[in-house]
Amino acid sequence: MENVFDAKDAQHYIDRINKLTPESKGLWGKMTVDQMLAHCNVSYEMVYEPEKHKKPGAIAKFILKNFVKPKVVGEKAYTQNGPTAPQFIISDQKNFNEEKKRLIGFIQKTQQLGASAFDGKESFSFGKLKAQEWNNMFAKHLNHHLAQFGV
Repeated sequence: MENVFDAKDAQHYIDRINKLTPESKGLWGKMTVDQMLAHCNVSYEMVYEPEKHKKPGAIAKFILKNFVKPKVVGEKAYTQNGPTAPQFIISDQKNFNEEKKRLIGFIQKTQQLGASAFDGKESFSFGKLKAQEWNNMFAKHLNHHLAQFGV
């Protein structure tokens, strides 16, 4: 798995994103390319712009930490057409260039902050995560959706 904290690997994600166009079509799923970019931005918004999202309540957080977390932060890739958490569902049209620019900026910021900034950092939904778990979560999600759009 790539390391989102490594400059070369981060640039590889950016290069893949730069291959997308507003006309890029998904190989599976229902999202358009602009919705996919906005969807990928949600993971980063929860870190850098948490006020945009409602935090899960105690029961939801318990379920997320104990049942969802292992699938999200583990190394096993996501399956196609898997379930999506409600806050990640993007149903309206988005500005492709704006979402693309935001995602690239989030990737760069994460890489520049480095693994040490994320080691033990509190996750919106899963509690404190190790840097490797943050990496797995970001890398897996990006790989899944960039592959979905053939890049």
